[in-house]
Amino acid sequence: MANGSILELTGVGRRYNEIGRELVILDSANFSLGKGEMVALVAPSGAGKSTLLHTAGLLERPDSGDVLLDGRSCGSLSDDERTAIRRNDIGFVYQFHHLLPEFSALENVMMPQLIRGMKPGVASERAQQLLDYMKVGARASHRPSELSGGEQQRVAIARAVANAPLVLLADEPTGNLDPVTSSYVFEALEALVRQSGLSAMIATHNFELARRMDRRVTLKDGKITNL
Repeated sequence: MANGSILELTGVGRRYNEIGRELVILDSANFSLGKGEMVALVAPSGAGKSTLLHTAGLLERPDSGDVLLDGRSCGSLSDDERTAIRRNDIGFVYQFHHLLPEFSALENVMMPQLIRGMKPGVASERAQQLLDYMKVGARASHRPSELSGGEQQRVAIARAVANAPLVLLADEPTGNLDPVTSSYVFEALEALVRQSGLSAMIATHNFELARRMDRRVTLKDGKITNL
């Protein structure tokens, strides 16, 4: 493992068959995310950003190579083991918030903690603290449909870090928002990452946001390279 890295991809290959031809998305790709580092993944649509994030986040298995999280090889783990790691050690934020519509903002942030086995009172207190930190604490009792797009995404970020993961992976987390709201949501996300010491890889088309991160990488010919 690279010195001080929390997430590492070593020789990762990922390919799909499409109408009789093979699409190579990742080709012996290597990547290392340092502890407390915030990396922007900048690449055009169709380059494989989502595939990379899904493979790094153990949602997809690599066809070759390995994914290491905090030094632990995850390539050959069982589905149950991978699920447990995703639940406890990896946070995901998507372009669409994917909040559960029938639950309040507070309950949405409590949910991953309850699934992990945390007592409801403790989960509720932490959920409220996270919502306060993301500046949506006053909206805790509101359902997603009663929240603005920026509020929904800030709740989704709070939910992603509810179990204090080691790594946060975000796929265009501000892609559906207007520029002003996008900047506001990213500022909240950045503050949370910096304050908590999280490691984060964030896919974005927004070069202005990308420049605010520690490092920028792209996908080209199946390889991950620095920009």
